[in-house]
Amino acid sequence: MTKTKRIKTVICGSTFGQFYLEAISLLKDQFELVGLVGQGSERTEKCAAHYKIPIYKTIDALPDDIDLACVVLRSDIMGGKGSKFTIELLQKGIHVIQEHPMHHEDIARCLKVAHQNKVHYITGDLYTHLPAVQRFIACCKALFKEQQPVFIDIATITQVSFPLLHILLETLPTVRPFKIDPKVENEGAFQLLTGTLGKIPFTLRAHHEVNPEDPDNHYHLLHQITIGFPGGSLVLSDTHGPVIWRPRLHVPHTGLLANMATEQATHLGVPSSIILGSAVPPKYTDILSKQWVRAVSKDLLLMKDLIEGHERKEKRAQKELLYARQWHELTKALGYPKLNTNGMFKPVDLQLLYDAVNSVALSPEEISKPSEKAIQLL
Repeated sequence: MTKTKRIKTVICGSTFGQFYLEAISLLKDQFELVGLVGQGSERTEKCAAHYKIPIYKTIDALPDDIDLACVVLRSDIMGGKGSKFTIELLQKGIHVIQEHPMHHEDIARCLKVAHQNKVHYITGDLYTHLPAVQRFIACCKALFKEQQPVFIDIATITQVSFPLLHILLETLPTVRPFKIDPKVENEGAFQLLTGTLGKIPFTLRAHHEVNPEDPDNHYHLLHQITIGFPGGSLVLSDTHGPVIWRPRLHVPHTGLLANMATEQATHLGVPSSIILGSAVPPKYTDILSKQWVRAVSKDLLLMKDLIEGHERKEKRAQKELLYARQWHELTKALGYPKLNTNGMFKPVDLQLLYDAVNSVALSPEEISKPSEKAIQLL
């Protein structure tokens, strides 16, 4: 049996690039990690030592046999050198995965340069590969076959608004037309937008501030999405779950309260909230060290399929350009984020919340043993 050639890969950037380094280590039978492009910071030195790979300070210093580069640096629109590095790598005949966000014009330019040099270019987006997001997308598609959505309610931090548009593109039957109403100004950390997405009305609350001294932290949330249907609402309560179905309360106009669970009102016999999938969300340690790494590996495997000719690049390129344009419209409507240098992180002792909950007496319904049917639903 012929052994498949491993794809020689370098990583540009050692901050978020660590997730790519670890993902490639998990796929070492298909990818060969051969270098780290960085400026020799303490973190870069530690990463190179841990993975036993050399550091290259410039693109020109790379060996001639590199197959793939993962550019995990801020793009031009975010004030970084990621797009510049990407163009240089593509011109050298190296396939590139570039971490989001990017301006749609930069994506179009990169795709053009990639085509000219007979290589592949894609944007990386781990969020759409996360288990809870995948469950949310699957449940939405199943619901769309039965009912039409009536509203979308979204809350996000603008730093991850680029993958938000990607998640919505994968979730909804269509994301066009995309219309944004005038912004609702306020003095708080959140800005409010309304509009329509694929003719479905939406509201979007965006945590729209950044700490310039620590821009990768101080998020109040990542993604929360609720899509309402005639029968209830499907909720992605957090990017990492859980996914919740909330049946809509509909009280019959006839009948007695004592006979509420009759055949005419069987819909009232289900729980008011149903967790779809794991009832216990993962710990952040598992999210960072396992879920994110596995999600990054899926983009690596997609690139491998493109390189080996098993995947059509045209359809993906069209999608990337579409949600990049919509992201540009969204960020343009929001304007510049508010600068907040007073960001503070202080963990909460969970015992404080446990004690508070235990101070509230249980209702008779909570004390009684749940039915077998309810257990199966939960």
